[in-house]
Amino acid sequence: MKIFLCCAAGMSTSMLVKKMREAADKQNIDCSINAYSVSEFETSLADNDVCLVAPQVKFQFEDFKKRAEDSGKACGLIDMMTYGMMKGDVVLDQAINLYQSINNK
Repeated sequence: MKIFLCCAAGMSTSMLVKKMREAADKQNIDCSINAYSVSEFETSLADNDVCLVAPQVKFQFEDFKKRAEDSGKACGLIDMMTYGMMKGDVVLDQAINLYQSINNK
């Protein structure tokens, strides 16, 4: 499973990516997790299975979600509190659930 977080610039999101990777390691989940800016959405979508949109760019979520679904990919919005508290395990669970939802159709 390949996951990317879509954000404005990437500083705080890269910290969340680190927490998500740590959670994946603890749970022995084989996945790739990276952060990209909104300008890299199209390229990133083509190379990944799941997109998670950071709260600071939630105004683009509906557009990104539609484009992801049109490409057979999953897209979700990260909860602001979860993001702010850097709960990597919770965000990883969200990504896994989204991934399973597109693969169980």
